[in-house]
Amino acid sequence: MRDSMKLILLALLATLTLALGTSAHGDKQHVSGTVEKINSDSIVVKKKDGSSIVVKLASSTIFIRRARKEDKAAKAGDLAVGDLVVIHATPKETGLEAEEVKFSSQADRGAPGTAASPK
Repeated sequence: MRDSMKLILLALLATLTLALGTSAHGDKQHVSGTVEKINSDSIVVKKKDGSSIVVKLASSTIFIRRARKEDKAAKAGDLAVGDLVVIHATPKETGLEAEEVKFSSQADRGAPGTAASPK
């Protein structure tokens, strides 16, 4: 009887944890991948599955550059095609709108053949 009670409690705890984790972001969505194209009002991101998604930019969009495991304030002009991005976005009637764009370039990650790579 105790074992079955433990299983029930574990199942309830797992369900509660999943529910809280899902609701913590509300209606927000995460988009991650590689910047494929940049426009003045949007970013096209190529996701891992090969599909592309357009995320609109707003005047309130925050840009954060991740360089050598440190986040630094950035601006839209710092973003480049080929950068890796994780975008926190809100669904709107016209599509996804970015609240925060966190990105890093190959140089920021110290990739081989870049100026930031160790010697």
